[in-house]
Amino acid sequence: MATNMALPTVVPIVRFHISLNVTDLERSVRFYEILFDRPPAKRRDDYAKFETEDPPLVLSLEPNGKSGGGTLNHLGIRLGNARQLVAVQERLEKRGVRSQREEGVECCYAKQTKFWVQDPDNTLWEFYTLDDDSLDRRGVGQSLEAMTSSTLPDDAVVWEHRLGTPIPVRIDACDGSIDEVRLRGSFNLPTSPEDRERLIIEAARVLKPGGRLLLRMLTGEKEHISPDLSGPGAVVKFVPAKDDLMQLASTSAFSGLRLLKYDDPPCFVHDGIAMRETHIESFKA
Repeated sequence: MATNMALPTVVPIVRFHISLNVTDLERSVRFYEILFDRPPAKRRDDYAKFETEDPPLVLSLEPNGKSGGGTLNHLGIRLGNARQLVAVQERLEKRGVRSQREEGVECCYAKQTKFWVQDPDNTLWEFYTLDDDSLDRRGVGQSLEAMTSSTLPDDAVVWEHRLGTPIPVRIDACDGSIDEVRLRGSFNLPTSPEDRERLIIEAARVLKPGGRLLLRMLTGEKEHISPDLSGPGAVVKFVPAKDDLMQLASTSAFSGLRLLKYDDPPCFVHDGIAMRETHIESFKA
C-alpha cells in the first residue's frame, strides 16, 4: 500500500545585502577578513564577496576609484549581550583593528553600549548592545566623532603618575580641578588592590565632571607577578590582568569606558601569558 510522504518545507534564508565601493580592493579584503573572521566567499581581480551566517549578511566590495561615501552614514551589527560585544572587540584589537568604545550612550532614541571601527575607506561599522529602547530623545552617539580621540585645550590641567613613582595617599589637587589624569605604568610595579583602587578613587575626586582618566599599562591575559622581561620591559615587575584594569576604570564614578589600544602581536609572552601595551580611557561622570 502506497503512503504519501510529505516533502520537507524549504525555508529560504533571508540575508541583508550591502555593496560598497572601495579604493583598494586588496586592502579592503584584508580588513573584512579580520572583521568577519573568515575569507571571502568569492574573490576575483575586480570583485570580492563575504557571506556571514551570524548576522545573515552578504557584503560585496567593488573597486571604484575614489570612494566618497555618498549618503552612507554607518553600518551596524547588534549583539545579544555585553560579553559578546567585548569578545568581538578583543578579537579585532588583537588583529590590529583599532576600535573606540562608548559606554551607555544615547543614540537613535535608545541607550546603547557600542564600539566603532573604520574600514580602509573610512566606512564606519558599529557593534552594539541595546540597553534601553524607550528614550524620548535622539542622543548624540551616532557620529564620526565616535572615532576621534579627545583633545585637550592648551590651558588644560593634567596630573600624571609614572612607573616607579610612589603612589600618593592623596593627589595634591583640589576636588574637581583637573582636566585629565594619566596613569602611565602605575600598576606595573607590585601594588595592593587597595592601593590601585585608592588611586582611581583619588582620580575621580580631582577630575572635573567629564574629565578624562587615561590608563597606559602593560597588561596580560591574566595577572603575572615578577615577570622576567627583557629590554625596556625589565623595569616591569607586575602585570595586571587587562580585564581587572578595565574594571577599575568602570566604577560608578566613571562612564564612557573605551579600550583605545590593545597591541598585537604581544609585546612579550612569558610563562605562556601574552602581554600587551594597553590604553584605556574613561570619563568622570
